[in-house]
Formats: sequence, C-alpha cells, structure tokens
Amino acid sequence: MKKYILYLIAMVFMASFTTATCFAQPAGFEKAASGLSYKLFTVGQDTAKPKTGDRISLTMLYTGKLNGKDTIFFNSQDQMKGMPMQFQLPASSYPGDIYDGIKMMTNGDSAVFLIVADSLYLKTFNMKELPAGIAPNTIFSFHLNLLSFDSPESLIRIEQEMLKRYLEENKITDPPLASGIYILESVPGQGISVDTGSMVKMHLVVSFLDGKQLFSSYQKGDPFEFQYGQKFDTPGLQEAVGKLKKGSKARVIVPSQMAFGDQGRGTLIPPYTALVYELEMVDVKSKNEYQKEIALKQQQDNLKKDSIKMNEATRLHKYLKDNAITTPALLSGLYYIESLKGTGELAKSGDTVTVHYTGTLIDGTKFDSSRDRNEPFSFTLGRRQVISGWDQGISLMRKGGKATLIIPSSLGYGERDMQVIPPYSTLVFEVELLDIK
Repeated sequence: MKKYILYLIAMVFMASFTTATCFAQPAGFEKAASGLSYKLFTVGQDTAKPKTGDRISLTMLYTGKLNGKDTIFFNSQDQMKGMPMQFQLPASSYPGDIYDGIKMMTNGDSAVFLIVADSLYLKTFNMKELPAGIAPNTIFSFHLNLLSFDSPESLIRIEQEMLKRYLEENKITDPPLASGIYILESVPGQGISVDTGSMVKMHLVVSFLDGKQLFSSYQKGDPFEFQYGQKFDTPGLQEAVGKLKKGSKARVIVPSQMAFGDQGRGTLIPPYTALVYELEMVDVKSKNEYQKEIALKQQQDNLKKDSIKMNEATRLHKYLKDNAITTPALLSGLYYIESLKGTGELAKSGDTVTVHYTGTLIDGTKFDSSRDRNEPFSFTLGRRQVISGWDQGISLMRKGGKATLIIPSSLGYGERDMQVIPPYSTLVFEVELLDIK
C-alpha cells in the first residue's frame, strides 16, 4: 500500500512539474514569482502555510481536453473512495512546481494551477510523444483543496499527549521497555517461550488509543498463525510476541516509532499513530516440533497420494466395465470414443478450436460444463493451453464431431489438488468440436 500511495503521488503531483511560461496568462489567473500560473481562493484569516516535511491532506481533480472534449483525468474523491490524499510535502524540484503552489496555500484554501500538455507528458512523465487524442497546446487544470497540514513536530507532540492521557485514564504505571512499547500481561503464560522459528498461533485485536477498533481475529473466527522471525505487522508487535509464552494474554501499547512511523499505513493508519494490541497466545510450537509436524504431515500426504495413485487404475477398470467400454486406450493412455464423426476438416496443432464440453469425474461428479454456461470455449491446439489429454483428443476430431475423452491423471492434473478435482483423478469429457480456425 505504501508503494502504491507513493506511486500515485508521484504520477499525480509531479504532473505539474513545469512552469506556465509557455501559454498566455488566462483572465483571473496570476503568475507567481516562480512562474506558476494560479488562481487562489483564500478562506479565513489563517496565515500559516505548509513547509517541506509537513503532513498534507488535500483533494485533487485535474481536467483537460481529450479528442477535443473536456475530460476529467483524475479525481481523488473517486480514486481514494472519498478519502483525502495524504503525503509528506517534499522539497520543490525546481521553482514553480506544484509543491511551491501548495506552499502558497493555508488551511481550507482552494487553488487552480494550469499546466501545458507537452510539458506535462514530455518533461514530467518523460514520454516520447503525447498520448493519442491530446494536442500539444492542451492546458490541464489542477484543482486543489488543502484540507489540513501538520508539522512532524506537531504530530509527535499530539501522539505523546494522547499516549500520556491513555496511560493516566487506564491507570497504567508500568514502565515501557527500552524500545518504548508497553507489555501488560493479564494472564501469564505457562507454556513454552517464543523463539526464532517457533510457529505462533494467536488471536489479536488492534485499536487506536481512542478505542476505535481496526481489526479483530475473533470476528474473523480463526487465530493468526505465523512463524516467528518472519516479518509480521509492526516491529513493536514482533518484539512483544517474542516475550510471551503459550497461554499468555496481554495488552501491548506500541508507539508510532515501533508501529508505522511517519508514513502510516495508507488511509487506514495515519502517521505518528500509536496502536494498542490485545493478544491471546493460543499455541506455540518450537521450531523442531513444528518441523517434525510438517515432515509428518508431508509423509501422510505422500502416503495418501500414493494410495490414491495406485487405486486410480482399479477405479478406471471398474468404470470401463460398468459402462461396457471396450475401446482400447491409445499408447498415451487416452481413451478416445467417437460418438459422431465430423464432416469438416481435421483439427491440427496451431488451429484455434471452439468446443462445447462437460467434464465429470469417473464417479459421475460434474465439475465443469460450457453448456451449462452457454459459453463455448476456444483455445489454440497444441500450445499447452489445456491439459495434455485435451490436446491429444481434440487433434483426432473433425469439425462437427462429438467424442468422449477418458483422460487418466497422467494426461490431466496429475498429483495436483484442484479442489473439485482431487489428485490422481481420471476425467471424462463429453466434447463437441464446433469450429476450427
């Protein structure tokens, strides 16, 4: 999410990284000393203005002409689902960029900045040519509404005041650890301690200091399970888990420097925000115990697969007998049973074929059907776009033909578990070849 927000800011805000000296000054607009053309709508008497490093919250919309028609190219209200865009104001790249414009505004102000298309796309986006439908002289209008801004020092002070009030209201007198986190254990654990490589299963509830809940694994139903030592959520949570035991219940208070810091987490968690975790250590397995458990499970899975694999031939033999099928298998193991000979051309490798089909397991369970969806299926024959049994079977058919393909798992999905298709499953397809191109 962090990378996505940074990318979005770069692609949107850098769009105004150009001065406005290459077009006539429109009526009602002024030109800043930096060369940026703007129209500023000031609200209130506030004189404080953002500076480099401040946390900015604003909305943005920019428009231009596409194929000669007025077009909205970006609207943060839509893109951010009603949430404002938030980012740390960087230093200006050069005099007259959009960041200089933002630094002209105060809280609540709105402004319009004008950008020429060729400067926007060729200089800012480093494109070799303008996109189709956009003329070089097109002027883009960037509409900004500055909702708020705070300096890092102000945000840190607010967090410290909130944390102090939280500790006082909850009568917490325990000192923090050296990292700054608080671990308040309500039920001491009696099981093994957590160590690197341990498999941890725990319930957790995540909240802000004001009590607003962000997440609860109890509501999800199942506890979280992860291997300790791998990155998980925040450094503060990882440190706390490493100090607990199986059976522990604890409240963990994590200041922002051990949570998501000055970046926050997208639109979910603002920068400089402390978090509160309620933890229940449901289970802890040592690294050795976990590895033995995994090895045993793997052994059991292999034995189960081997048993299913050996029984496939028996199940197939019974199916052929029960359905009075006497057609011999091809050398590959595929059974090709033609029910209607096609009168068109023979399908060959490289052709695009269109088919209707119904697929079942040999116990009669239907797992897929293009006929049920009334959507014929097309693919290129011989390009491994389908299972091997299909490539082989349909290459024997002519346009208009119908056939039954009995496909052993070696020509199907093998040992893979496809959920509706278990490992080592023989498949039966009723296929009609509709077209060949």
